[in-house]
Amino acid sequence: MSTADTAPDEASLDERRAGGPATPADWRRLDRRTVLLAALVTAGVAAGAAVPTALGLSGRLGSGPAVAWVLTGAVLLIASGAGGDYVRWRRTRYRVGADRVELHTGLLLVKKRSLARERIRSVDLTAHPLQRVLGLVTVRIGTGEHTGGESTLELDPVLRAEGERLRRALLERGLTATSGSHREGELVSLDPRWIRYAPVSFVAPALGGAAAGAVLQVSDWFGAQGQVIEWVGDRYRDTSLLSLIVLLAVAGVLAGVVGALGLWVEMWWNYRLEREPGGTLRIRRGLFTSRSVSIEERRLRGVDLVEPLGVRLLGAARVDAITTGLAKDDEEQHGDHNTLLPAVPRPVAGAVAAAVLRETTSPTGAPLTAHPAAARGRRLRRALWAVLAPVLVLALLGALLTPVLLWIALGCAVVGLPAGVLLARDAYRGLGHALSGAYLVTRSGALRRSTAALERAGVIGWTVRQSYFQRRAGLLNITATTAAGAGAYTVYDADAAEGLDFASEAVQGLLEPFLERVPPGE
Repeated sequence: MSTADTAPDEASLDERRAGGPATPADWRRLDRRTVLLAALVTAGVAAGAAVPTALGLSGRLGSGPAVAWVLTGAVLLIASGAGGDYVRWRRTRYRVGADRVELHTGLLLVKKRSLARERIRSVDLTAHPLQRVLGLVTVRIGTGEHTGGESTLELDPVLRAEGERLRRALLERGLTATSGSHREGELVSLDPRWIRYAPVSFVAPALGGAAAGAVLQVSDWFGAQGQVIEWVGDRYRDTSLLSLIVLLAVAGVLAGVVGALGLWVEMWWNYRLEREPGGTLRIRRGLFTSRSVSIEERRLRGVDLVEPLGVRLLGAARVDAITTGLAKDDEEQHGDHNTLLPAVPRPVAGAVAAAVLRETTSPTGAPLTAHPAAARGRRLRRALWAVLAPVLVLALLGALLTPVLLWIALGCAVVGLPAGVLLARDAYRGLGHALSGAYLVTRSGALRRSTAALERAGVIGWTVRQSYFQRRAGLLNITATTAAGAGAYTVYDADAAEGLDFASEAVQGLLEPFLERVPPGE
């Protein structure tokens, strides 16, 4: 085995950490088992496509020739997949120098990329089931800059031990412990009872619809979609339309619940949140696909307590990190990349948020200033328009086309108006803002309530917006701009004078040059 294929010895790692020069011998290759991995993945894809393809060809060529053609195609597909990955393995090399991490890859189009070590903000490890069996991981090294793929390097795959060494070497550079009295080590680990919140998430109905679509799609592959629909029609031929709709809805909900439970187990099994020496938070989780995400505490700017409606009704919430250095491409590819804690009982979420921020109590639990009654009126009017607009359209079409649409419009009005009013009032009750120590806190939302605690030192600007109707009601929206998290956190429909005073006090001197104070008595 060549030098490039072996793991680095501790002496060479220590030399590079100390700033020693990188030599040609430091260039390393990915693990050679990537070729086997590519062959196995391609074989799985070929097996999945082989059955419907063979069934489709057997009707025209006969079963024997159809199987022969399918097997030949599968062998060629697997060979091309493995061969392409062999070329990639031969043409890919990387090294970790004193100042930069470099990656060279490509055959006809050679790419040479490097990241400055001082700008590296994340080293995340991921391993899907096949990689775990082979002891491999994918290492994703990122700077957190919003420049697409050019801000990350991906080593896919390397040995798990090599991935761990890279993570430690690249994140330990010059880090000092963050001040605070909270302990290091494990902050929280999985409680299997948290799974009870999975079925009430918005994922469940989406998975139910996806299950119904999958049944129709698979049946179409086998040319049996018509038979499936006919079978369902025969079973419920004597059932009323309303009862059939209810039965299908119940079946979809049950399928969604089962899917949501399975997805939760896959995503959060073996979950642990740890604080490592030097001030790094590490989240590890995953049943089949293992994931390891590291967040430096020095780029943590706060937390966001998120309560989707179903989860909130059960008294639970999840905790997201508000952090700099999380690139947009990370957010798009990994929607839960910044989630520190899944949906858990709210007291547990508050305790974990406090431990993450090294506070005795979480700022997300601070008493909030309520917003004026005019903000409630705005939400009620919006809810009424959201319901009445489609109802009026359906009623008009029903008058012109068919009375069925009139009944649908009536049903939408009967169900939608009370629901809209309840959600609007709930959204108003959720509005609030406060200052809690070093953090400003803002809360809003009904279907997805968010209580964001943002470090005041992380605010780099304020945006004040006031529509014509807000101006008449004496309200405004004021948005804290930051380089962390979503980039902007808004206090909606606050009293105009109160909102400006809140912003001025939160970050003193930032908004003052733009304010005109009216002397008392004028």
